[in-house]
Amino acid sequence: MMGCWILNESLSVILVLSWLGVNLYLFIDTFCWYEEEESFLYTRVILGSMLAWARASAVCLNFNCMLILLPISRNLISFMRGTSTCCRGLWRRQLDKNLKFHKLVAYGIAVNATIHIVAHLCNLQRYHWSQSAEVQGLPATLSKLGNAPNESYLNPIRTFHTNTITELLTTIAGVTGLIISLALVLIMTSSTESIRQVSYELFWYTHHVFIIFFIGLAIHGAGRIVRGQTPESQLLHNVTFCRDHHAQWQKMAQCPMPQFSGKEPSAWKWVLGPVVLYACERIIRFWRFQQEVVITKVVSHPSGVLELHMKKRNFKMAPGQYVLVQCPSISWLEWHPFTLTSAPQEDFFSLHIRVAGDWTEALWKAFGAEGQALKEPWSLPRLAVDGPFGTTLTDVFHYPVSVCIAAGIGVTPFASLLKSIWYKCESQTQLKLSKVYFYWICRDPKAFEWFADLLLSLETLMSERGKAHFLSYHIFLTSWDENQAVHIALHWDENTDVVTGLKQKTFYGRPNWSNEFRQLAYAHPSSSIGVFFCGPKALSKTLQRMCRLYSSADPRGVHFYYNKESF
Repeated sequence: MMGCWILNESLSVILVLSWLGVNLYLFIDTFCWYEEEESFLYTRVILGSMLAWARASAVCLNFNCMLILLPISRNLISFMRGTSTCCRGLWRRQLDKNLKFHKLVAYGIAVNATIHIVAHLCNLQRYHWSQSAEVQGLPATLSKLGNAPNESYLNPIRTFHTNTITELLTTIAGVTGLIISLALVLIMTSSTESIRQVSYELFWYTHHVFIIFFIGLAIHGAGRIVRGQTPESQLLHNVTFCRDHHAQWQKMAQCPMPQFSGKEPSAWKWVLGPVVLYACERIIRFWRFQQEVVITKVVSHPSGVLELHMKKRNFKMAPGQYVLVQCPSISWLEWHPFTLTSAPQEDFFSLHIRVAGDWTEALWKAFGAEGQALKEPWSLPRLAVDGPFGTTLTDVFHYPVSVCIAAGIGVTPFASLLKSIWYKCESQTQLKLSKVYFYWICRDPKAFEWFADLLLSLETLMSERGKAHFLSYHIFLTSWDENQAVHIALHWDENTDVVTGLKQKTFYGRPNWSNEFRQLAYAHPSSSIGVFFCGPKALSKTLQRMCRLYSSADPRGVHFYYNKESF
């Protein structure tokens, strides 16, 4: 099982280890430099190794802040996905893990920010302590520098009676550091799974505090609170000799008073490129926001699903892609991701939106879906659409065998895929894909309504083309009441299923995934099988485990490649 996991996740592991390796290298290299650099020898006399801890974590913090925006640059990822010459196979699958990498980098930022904050709080106390009357020798001499004319200070805390908190909040470094810390705490805490599920809007708005975070980060170093000896002073003042003769400074020709200055801020150099790139992303979104979207059809389904058909100039899509939707009458700031349920061959694009939160409920009401009659086209609210963007599902056609698994409303991405298969079979297009297994697990029988028609037409076409074996679908109903159970039992012997109207009977209960994967491995003993899933995290972990368990360690055997839909 471990061998199969390594086979499937080898590139992911290499990339994560590379990221960790770069972080470790930057930390160790910077730490050693500040521990050995002569220009900071006098600074180390006061601060000790805490100087190196603060600076090393700052460099790693800058590195991770440089990376954090790249995984969420949707247009960049879509462009890379479309560039098949440089992004194939395992490399292409890494793009589908962009949000995982985004979260990983966020943890890296949190860890290094914590180290940086703790180190600087210790530095502040050391600066304060070195001004006390108890301190003698070189630390006392260094702390008193700057009191006389033509001297530059090393210790920013000028007297022992100075309130360190007040001093901290009157410096650029202190104020921006506090703002950055509060912004980071707010972003991290509101990004937890529980908060996102309860209030996506809270997550959305607090995440945009990142703008304040990056502004604060760019000017944080401008305060130059940590100071070192200037290059000019080093030429005149030899620290190796003069550190032992601090009482004779200024009296000895070879030991003039050392001069100090703050290090130039560098954080902005790290983040400038990604910030500009992300700004371009937002400019593109604003441009697409201005483009007109014509709503051609609105359907309200009993299962709480709103179906929208739309048209937009020069809109081109691929099966499984998604768009970001904004409704200005609800919110000018919120954009929500929804997978496209139409096929590229259709002259419109469609969405099926389930009511599952404040925004979707407001959209449901805005289109008059809660009433008996929907609004007239001229009175419908305006929608803005950004995209489409590529996802893992666009790779379905790259495998000889694909297994598509949906749970609940997670079926929407597969609607586009199945429609596209229908059109390709109708036009008799040659496909690398030779077999599709489709699983749908659903609790509400009403949810089958809009999707059953698609399956029925696909089932009929496959029979007419002599390709009945091409698509094998398994529908599981996991919840029903007593009346429904009686109705199902009375019509069990009919030729078509009582719930969906399809020839294939609906299964009741949950699938035994171990049996399903065992049968798949037996039916395709030497194939590469793509497994595509859209649904809850718990089921995702189960499927991922099944892919590892039933993949062969033999390169010539069956291999399951797991792909999860994510936005």
